Amino acid sequence: MSDKQWFETWFDTPYYHLLYSNRNDDEARTFVSNLIHHLTIPPDSHVLDVACGKGRHSRYLAKLGYDTTGLDLSPHSIAEAKKDLLPNLHFEVWDMRKVYKEGYFNLVVNLFSSFGYFDNEADDQAAINAMAADLVPGGTLVLDYMNPECTSKLLKPRDIINRGDIQFHLQKRLEKGFVIKDINFIAEGEEHHYQERLKMIKPEQFAKLFREAGLTITETFGNYDLGPFRHGESSRQVIVGKKL
Repeated sequence: MSDKQWFETWFDTPYYHLLYSNRNDDEARTFVSNLIHHLTIPPDSHVLDVACGKGRHSRYLAKLGYDTTGLDLSPHSIAEAKKDLLPNLHFEVWDMRKVYKEGYFNLVVNLFSSFGYFDNEADDQAAINAMAADLVPGGTLVLDYMNPECTSKLLKPRDIINRGDIQFHLQKRLEKGFVIKDINFIAEGEEHHYQERLKMIKPEQFAKLFREAGLTITETFGNYDLGPFRHGESSRQVIVGKKL
């Protein structure tokens, strides 16, 4: 039996990327454009995309001219990301709980709920601490996460998603402070089961994590258009923190 955690196995399978192949690249580009315009990031900045997946946000940041590095724990995702490199775009397999290049980056981003995987709160803090350590003094961290109040209201217990010849059966529930998604499907004649676990992290909990890492939260937006955050209504927590 593997002693790997769920995110080390599921995210590194081709089935993960197949299930979420409908993710909207236009939405991602619009979100990044909104952020860069709002934050007025200088053109010579170094940008770090933590838990970058296959690099869709990283790639767009590089196309805007920023020297961009994408990090992800999944070797498969990084291998895919490296198939379309630019001179100012770099990718590396990395654990988000570890400091990458201390005091080097003007902007660090962690987008699309690429956080909240760990059972231990100390690991959550280690990840935020590492991202803060990678920033230059006065640098900015942007963390985009689901809003647990809205998520719990709109939770769909069961769903079926068809992707080509594979039918994914999804079951979702709230349990012990996590949104748990069980994923079952048959592929190549074999039954597969994976699970996703996303921690229900509230704004006040993020405030503590940021504060402990030496970050001051300057703004929190509620959607990708950078509208105001409203506790019971907003779909996202887009948190902007500055390094002291």
